[in-house]
Amino acid sequence: MKNILFVASEGVPFIKTGGLADVVGSLPKCIDKKYFDVRVILPKYTCMKQEMKDKLEYVTHFYMDFHWKNEYVGVLKAEVDGVKYYFIDNEMFFGGFTPYGDNALYEIEKFAFFSKAALSILPIIDFRPDVIHCHDWQTGLVPVYLKERFQGNEFFRGIKSIMTIHNLKFQGKWSVQEVKDITGLPDYFFTSDKLEAYKDANILKGGIVYADAITTVSQTYADEIKTAFYGENLDGLLRAREHDLRGIVNGIDYDEFNPATDKNIPHPYNAINFRKEKVKNKTDLQKELGLKVDEKKMMIGIVSRLTDQKGFDLIAYIMDELCHDEVQIVVLGTGEERYENMFRHFDWKYNDKVSANIYYSDPLSHKIYAASDAFLMPSLFEPCGLSQLMSLRYGTVPIVRETGGLKDTVEPYNEYNSTGTGFSFVNYNAHEMLGTIRYAEKIYYDKKREWNKIIDRAMATDFSWNVSAKKYMEMYDWLIG
Repeated sequence: MKNILFVASEGVPFIKTGGLADVVGSLPKCIDKKYFDVRVILPKYTCMKQEMKDKLEYVTHFYMDFHWKNEYVGVLKAEVDGVKYYFIDNEMFFGGFTPYGDNALYEIEKFAFFSKAALSILPIIDFRPDVIHCHDWQTGLVPVYLKERFQGNEFFRGIKSIMTIHNLKFQGKWSVQEVKDITGLPDYFFTSDKLEAYKDANILKGGIVYADAITTVSQTYADEIKTAFYGENLDGLLRAREHDLRGIVNGIDYDEFNPATDKNIPHPYNAINFRKEKVKNKTDLQKELGLKVDEKKMMIGIVSRLTDQKGFDLIAYIMDELCHDEVQIVVLGTGEERYENMFRHFDWKYNDKVSANIYYSDPLSHKIYAASDAFLMPSLFEPCGLSQLMSLRYGTVPIVRETGGLKDTVEPYNEYNSTGTGFSFVNYNAHEMLGTIRYAEKIYYDKKREWNKIIDRAMATDFSWNVSAKKYMEMYDWLIG
């Protein structure tokens, strides 16, 4: 039996702010229990839902030397879907109404504490991992500490570490002096080949330098981050470590996202009966949102954070033109004020064609995936992206820009040999995007059989976690040797 430990700042079903939590919650369930014992360590946030807190059971507590003080470390545990979870409790660090705050230095202190505590509890819970799988900058100090102060202890020798980059944009950067003071790491670690980058200390960089293997959440993103445009100033380091870097695309939970059994949608459907049943979800949603009820009109869905990264500057640029087409546009999400207001404006101006829902609702997101004909996702960069995987699952044809995970998961439609699961464009250009949307409209209206075949192929793809889990298991085996 090989022991694998996940260390992360969030995980479903306990706490979630983004896609990272889905990975940490779903992947361990799909790792083969015959060969691997997978456990997870998370912070015990006071903002966790009460029903989740009620599942936690006290294990022990102790005091740990951290930042010139003795800090309380409480240990709790829970088991969900056959996976053991441990929680690190310290209300000074994990209090507050949200998992993350705005004070960058405090976040670094909080997750430095978490990283050190995660390693410190292992002998106490009597679990010695063969591999520690770390996620994003919040756990970047785990591989560093593992190679530093914990090496003196026989228990920790030979433990391997993996650093998974979910989004390279966030790195945990602050002045060398203060990070040195917080972490207790000696000067030796703060050189340009280790934790120092452009005169600052960089926690994610430390994780990338000291981890035995590095992964990211799609093969294309793994290639992109070795270039200056996507590399966020770490491209040189990632090129230097390219032999230890691999991309494994995320999956989605095929039980939760299943149009045949989804409780959130009024008319369940599957790959066989979607031609009759899917459209009923569209007319229901048109009624619910006050759009013109017309089952033949093409509906384009958007479920997203409304930010530059997601390509909303492109949409803003052509939105007026697009509203003159024979389409309806349904938007769900929150984000930058200018994009929220832009959609509100078009909802007001083209009331029967545009529905702007500037909030977040999980049930409504499922209804949009089920009701829409196409799903628009023109990201500037997208490490993996989950929305396009959900839209494929629901037979809603994705229209994406070819970047990161979007390029790896959506095969562009080719009318000459009738292949493809969606539509895509290459350059970050508003009119290239509009041209692609209009090409999709043309197929939708003029070649309905072709459109339905695209849906057939989309619904036949498999982006469940089982596929990704196999690749992670291969990597664990390779690392443990």
